Amino acid sequence: MNGVSLVSQMVEKEGTRRDFLYYATAGTGAVAAGGAIWPLVNQMNPSADVKALSSIRVDIADIEPGTQLTVKWLGKPVFIRRRTEEEITEARAVDLSELADPVGRNNNAPELDASDANRSMDESGEWLVMMGVCTHLGCVPLGDGAGDFHGWFCPCHGSHYDTSGRIRKGPAPQNLPVPIAEFADENTVKLG
Repeated sequence: MNGVSLVSQMVEKEGTRRDFLYYATAGTGAVAAGGAIWPLVNQMNPSADVKALSSIRVDIADIEPGTQLTVKWLGKPVFIRRRTEEEITEARAVDLSELADPVGRNNNAPELDASDANRSMDESGEWLVMMGVCTHLGCVPLGDGAGDFHGWFCPCHGSHYDTSGRIRKGPAPQNLPVPIAEFADENTVKLG
């Protein structure tokens, strides 16, 4: 009986050593794999130049009513338009039932409808800020009263946007999106 008990104790000790070696090897392998994979995952993070451009300030002091400024933000064009009274009146006279896309597409207030008041930056409706990329295939629409609705027109496939940047005619499925934007002061718009 003493012999059996001695062998049993030796087997338990070997099993314990074997378990320790197994866990130690697996742990070392996991740390080594994590160390090898981390550079691959980390390289997918935005670079320093992209992070620096994630928020920009745009001087709007020299924009006259009826004109727009196009700036590049996050690699895409952004239209900043100072609208005339006629453009505001025309945009606010549109019945929401006439719109192909009734959603506001305003990242500042995503739950709102596409009424002009929900897409402009200020209560008077003078300032409109939109991404300048057609929602059909990513072309850059022409501005300054272009198209059938006096707003923007994408000549590539014939999408017509009104003076509030809402799709009114053509293949584009959505309104031009309004990015995160705010007035930093009376002469500066902050994007992002």
